Amino acid sequence: MPMVSAMAIGVGLAPAAAAAAAQSTVRRFDVARQPASAGIVRFAQQAGIQILAPSNATRGETVAAVRGQFRVEDALRRLIAPSRLRLVSFDGRTAVITAATAAPLARPIAFAPGPQSGTASPADPSTPATPPGAEPAASDDSQAEIIVTGNTSDRRTLFNSSSNVTLASAADLLRKAPRSTAETLELVPGVFVEGTAGPISNNYSVRGLRGGGQTFITLEEDGMPILYNGASADFYFQNDITINRLEAVEGGTSGILAPNGAGATINFISLKPDHERATAMVRYTGTTYGDLRADGYFSAPIADGWAFNVGGYVTSQKGVRRTPFTFNAYDVKAMLEKKFDNGGYLRLTLKHGDKHFPYYAGMPFRVTAGGEIDSVPGLNLKRDDVGGRSFTQFLVPNAPATGEPLRRFSSVDGIHVKATTYRLDLEVPVSESLRLFGRARYLDGSYDFNGIFPGSGSGTAGLTSAITYLTPASSPLAGLTPLQGSSSTYFQVAAQRFPGVAQYGLRDMRTGQVIARSDAATLNALNGNGLLQQTVLNHQTLATRDFGSDFGVKWDAGGSGIDNSLTVGGMVYNVRRRNNQSAVATVLNDVGNNSSVYDMVALNAAGGVLGSLTNNGMVNYGNWGQGLFNDEVTSLSAYFNDELTIGERLHVDFGARYEHQHVRVDIGQSAAVNAAVPAGTPGLYDNVGSTFNGRYDRQTATYQDWAYTLGVNYELTDHVALYARGAHGFQTNGGDTGGTHAPTGLTLYEGGVRLRTTGFNASLIGFRTEFRDQSYQFIDPANPAQASNALADNTTNGVQADATLRPLSFFSVDAQGVYQRPKLGNLRFNGVAQPQYDGNTPERTPKMLLTVTPAFILPDGLGEIYGRWKYIGKIFADSGNGIALPAYSVFSVGASVDVSPRLNLSVSVDNLTNAKGFTEGNPRQGQTQSIVDGYFYGRAIVGRNALVSATLKL
Repeated sequence: MPMVSAMAIGVGLAPAAAAAAAQSTVRRFDVARQPASAGIVRFAQQAGIQILAPSNATRGETVAAVRGQFRVEDALRRLIAPSRLRLVSFDGRTAVITAATAAPLARPIAFAPGPQSGTASPADPSTPATPPGAEPAASDDSQAEIIVTGNTSDRRTLFNSSSNVTLASAADLLRKAPRSTAETLELVPGVFVEGTAGPISNNYSVRGLRGGGQTFITLEEDGMPILYNGASADFYFQNDITINRLEAVEGGTSGILAPNGAGATINFISLKPDHERATAMVRYTGTTYGDLRADGYFSAPIADGWAFNVGGYVTSQKGVRRTPFTFNAYDVKAMLEKKFDNGGYLRLTLKHGDKHFPYYAGMPFRVTAGGEIDSVPGLNLKRDDVGGRSFTQFLVPNAPATGEPLRRFSSVDGIHVKATTYRLDLEVPVSESLRLFGRARYLDGSYDFNGIFPGSGSGTAGLTSAITYLTPASSPLAGLTPLQGSSSTYFQVAAQRFPGVAQYGLRDMRTGQVIARSDAATLNALNGNGLLQQTVLNHQTLATRDFGSDFGVKWDAGGSGIDNSLTVGGMVYNVRRRNNQSAVATVLNDVGNNSSVYDMVALNAAGGVLGSLTNNGMVNYGNWGQGLFNDEVTSLSAYFNDELTIGERLHVDFGARYEHQHVRVDIGQSAAVNAAVPAGTPGLYDNVGSTFNGRYDRQTATYQDWAYTLGVNYELTDHVALYARGAHGFQTNGGDTGGTHAPTGLTLYEGGVRLRTTGFNASLIGFRTEFRDQSYQFIDPANPAQASNALADNTTNGVQADATLRPLSFFSVDAQGVYQRPKLGNLRFNGVAQPQYDGNTPERTPKMLLTVTPAFILPDGLGEIYGRWKYIGKIFADSGNGIALPAYSVFSVGASVDVSPRLNLSVSVDNLTNAKGFTEGNPRQGQTQSIVDGYFYGRAIVGRNALVSATLKL
């Protein structure tokens, strides 16, 4: 069961007087017969008291229904009468319950009130009695836990919910030991994560949706989206010691209670201020790849009803791949909370971070004659990175109208993210059955993205030998026309610019070494492979001002065997963004770790340098378009969600949301004539490529759509429940350089069975998802300056299973998996139908995902030793299904040991067998990719690595 905080009663009275008043209080109760772990939570909320009970005492027990008006103590005795529980003590504020034959209470679980609304927790499972890493063991009956995300009442458990909900405690997150925010999502069945880009900017998809994005999934912090549109939320959120729990709901009410979350909502729930006592934690983390991190947390009461907390982390990152750079980051979050006598509360939250992150480039892979994918010699796919010191700084010629005639690109900066978030949460009980709630947050954030993309635009056509590059007749650069208004090709212009040229050569931008075309031995020995490639310098800045609010009323009613909870609310979002992706250039570099960038130079007969064909390695400029836009989205939503219980076993839930969205986008105009490069710029190119002329074209549009859902759960017995759910939701697509975009629809059907008994919990779910008109952009390989638009339909049928088995007191096994058959249909490129793709598997979408985690529980509550086997099925890198990336398995092991009641040590070894795995191809090669001369581009998982952490409760 989750830990929940107590609510003070009798404020203003002396302790003894408060206790006496509480003991004599008569309250109205409406608690159904249900598992003890859930029923006690419900009772504590209605009674306004705290209840302490050990998990081994409540496990497997059932409490009686209590309805009507009673003194609190009398009602509590009625509640536990049919069980093997007994009331040890009750002072009017705190009740202690234990098993009838149990020893004195050891590590109890606290059940307590915590008023709630919307998608946040009714029991507020965010203030544990002990810190993450030193928690009481969770109950075997995890399906009895009250769920938060995707529900609006405090009546739903995993067992009787009609939504597909996943819970992960702080201990689960610690055991997962994620190397990125995205990796935490692997705890959710059906979510596929491509976690190979580094700590942030990773891709994730759900239930057969095309990979390579983040659509239809919203990440939340304490029940509110981190960003309205969902995409890039992992830039602004990283899991840390302040997070107590992860909850996720797939489909169902996700699209009702959150914008842009029709596929799934992943909610990270924070620790809330402790009103009872001061608590503090610190955590130190180190890795075998050189990352160092310190987390800290402190909470304390201030005055009667007032408490605060503050926490966060500071880190020095080398990253999981070899890099010469170090990236520093910090994040801090503080809360101030006031709890009122009537059960209401007011909470203010401030969060600020300034973070630099590494970003890992894709790389070329070699395909052997036997079809095995392997490293290119000189570039280890498990630990190397193409980026490095040669990418420290480039001054890229740019359109003067941008205000940056020379735009700086630097891999030293990596991805630089800055953000401040202000938040207000308020709940006001009007009566025992009526509550008002409101939440609002404002994010002021920006990121400066400096990432390299080898093979982009040119694809494998740009991956060839250095000798070929220096041979005018066959060089990949031969067809370029560097002079605006001229048809002269690259080497024709070079011959005119440098009379007397006898041959061409390479000049290393770091060492100054010149290698002539005639020195074939040295060229062929470069990195042991002799290859050169073209790498795009992608520099993007995006400033975001994102305001969101969620407010409404919750009404509980019941009687005559009916229990109903109705929530009616509204949402307002206003998002303004300023995007600048100008001055995207291409450089010439070799294929190796910490690769070298080269100038191509003209040489005379004596080997002397006549001049440079490139600009400090840059071949050309502006080859991803001018990339400037400013947009604003204003969204207004009205919604309701009703959760109805008829009798004690039938649960019917239904809800709907209507959203009205106004989109404005100002798109930077391209000049008719490209701007000239600044005087004195080396190289053949005389212009900056696609050029911003200082003016914008405005497009506006208004869209509206409905999301709606209906779910039913029926408890056949105390051990078996059936549920079914249908839902329709949508993803808003806002505006960008392609203009404004209408919402994209998603329809989901699911149904299944849940089982629970002593030592065993399981669920088996069948689902069907229908995605209509999913919109995405891709680079046209025939014209890298042109971003093409694709629309596609996806249909997926699948089966999802998850189970927890504890056959022995010292051993448990968790398993979760999905088998799905996604199919692509009705694909259109820029409005033109592409029937040849019908029936293909959507790109970067596996058919099978499976994770099995066995654990050995150490005696005397010392902790556990665990293993993890993760299987990722085969994926295709492209919609044309031209490149199939093989299935792979990753084995991990770890341990979490409570050295003392205050100190926990954890270790995680990932990819123990040093397996190879591949998550994507080269999405910028086009929609049909291929292996050329035995090579293709993609990303790979990292090899064996370890993480160690120590958590100390002060």
